[in-house]
Amino acid sequence: MTVTLFIPCFIDALYPRVGISMVRLLEQLGHRVECPDDIACCGQPAFNSGCWPEARAVAEPVLTGLRNSEVVVVASGSCGAMLKKFYPDLFAGTDRFTEAGVLSGKVWEFSDFLVRGLGVTDVGAKFAAKVTFHDGCHGLRELGIKSSPRKLLERVQSLELIEMADNETCCGFGGTFSAKYPMISTAMGEVKCASAQATGADYIVSNDSSCLMHLQGLLTVRQQPIKTIHLAEILASR
Repeated sequence: MTVTLFIPCFIDALYPRVGISMVRLLEQLGHRVECPDDIACCGQPAFNSGCWPEARAVAEPVLTGLRNSEVVVVASGSCGAMLKKFYPDLFAGTDRFTEAGVLSGKVWEFSDFLVRGLGVTDVGAKFAAKVTFHDGCHGLRELGIKSSPRKLLERVQSLELIEMADNETCCGFGGTFSAKYPMISTAMGEVKCASAQATGADYIVSNDSSCLMHLQGLLTVRQQPIKTIHLAEILASR
């Protein structure tokens, strides 16, 4: 099939290897991949801040740009939830409500697309390290994704998955939350980092680069050895 990628703005700007890894994996599985260059932000920052008219202005080009897509795969549980769960709310009562519903039905988070959409759990990856997995809030609570990333990690050669005690606890990022409440955000992130370090893992893995960006910042400041990495980068490793 033809897979259209929606690459979140922070991945495009700061973590392009995540998107590159996704392209390599999907092409390896025999699919055609396209990534429209005229689509930017999904509108989530404005939406979460209560600025819905502004969020619609940002989201409308996304609706238009993805209108003819066969399937849309998102490199983030957060932006995936925005397109799949919140676009119908955002466009309720407008002439684009039906269009938002159609798009919602075509949207997949990356790991869930591989496992439940394609029936793939082994992509031939090899990554010699101990890792622990962080469940991003939007992917877990809005999209209900829990087992798919773990099924993929379990099939990676030489990788050992060690669950942290509170893997479902928020890392404290929350997008605009971390900007509005930095002290609370930092305290939550420190709890999450401590939980990850207690596992003895070499890496914290997640489906969300935004969460990993927050955690890596805290780990770097505190000179902790554990590192962060997106699931797609592990799956693209050989």
